[in-house]
Amino acid sequence: MRVIFMGTPDFSVPTLQEIAAHGHQIVACYTQPPRPAGRGQAERKSPVHVAAEGLGVPVFTPKNFRAEQDRAQFAAHNADVAVVVAYGLLLPKAILDAPELGCLNLHGSLLPRWRGAAPIQRAIMAGDTQTGVMVMRMDEGLDTGPVALAETIPIPQGMTAGQLHDEMMRRGADLMARALAALERGSLTFTPQQEEGATYAKKIDKAEAHIDWTRPPADVHNHIRGLSPFPGAWTEFSLSGKPVRVKVLKSERAEGHGVPGEVLSDDLVIACGEGAVRLMDVQREGKSAMSAADFVRGTGSLKGLRLGGA
Repeated sequence: MRVIFMGTPDFSVPTLQEIAAHGHQIVACYTQPPRPAGRGQAERKSPVHVAAEGLGVPVFTPKNFRAEQDRAQFAAHNADVAVVVAYGLLLPKAILDAPELGCLNLHGSLLPRWRGAAPIQRAIMAGDTQTGVMVMRMDEGLDTGPVALAETIPIPQGMTAGQLHDEMMRRGADLMARALAALERGSLTFTPQQEEGATYAKKIDKAEAHIDWTRPPADVHNHIRGLSPFPGAWTEFSLSGKPVRVKVLKSERAEGHGVPGEVLSDDLVIACGEGAVRLMDVQREGKSAMSAADFVRGTGSLKGLRLGGA
């Protein structure tokens, strides 16, 4: 089939590659424009942009689809279907209606739970024990279209958002390839979503990353793993009399009680509101990630220290 691919981050790349590997003709790739990045703030192409160029696919980077010229250009590709994976823009009706068979979206949750921008992080932060990937036909709502295929993914207690991201990325690529095969055969069917149980995964705000040690240990642990590795939940250690921001990348539930934020032992068991968590992997500001044991070896005993930051 003639396919337009629309995506931006690393998460989207395996699906693009899988579609190409199955012999579909990718007539155009749409992605977010290059943006300043790194210390030099040089403009950097998105991962999808780089991957599409590697496949020899023409790349388009409109900021939006308000201009009639951009809409006409999109329609002129005469695509059978558009595949959308974490593109980063809400698509207007003119774009949704342009491909003959519509626009298929790969979404990282079991809809209608976690519609919106950050379904992977929100599922873990909420303590969900399972999630999934779904292929849906897009409409003008926010992840409200009818669903065609779904695959459930368990969320073990120690899984981080980064690990779930990678698992979804792999399974999602295969699921979309199967959806396109069924669509080409004329056998892909769609089921409307129920509105009951709908939840919204709003974009992660940087202010949310600060760890609140007064919360129960389950909530603190879910908060840490839901924001790992990015943006990274953080707290402050007072080291040599100076506050130092430290990201916590991995934790586990632990035994212990104390004042919330108190370091209860030298293996970095930290008191929470009703129990404790143990920090396992951390990243000091401006440094590389390291184990908690290595961190303590560099600082000396921290027992009795009170963690904080605001």
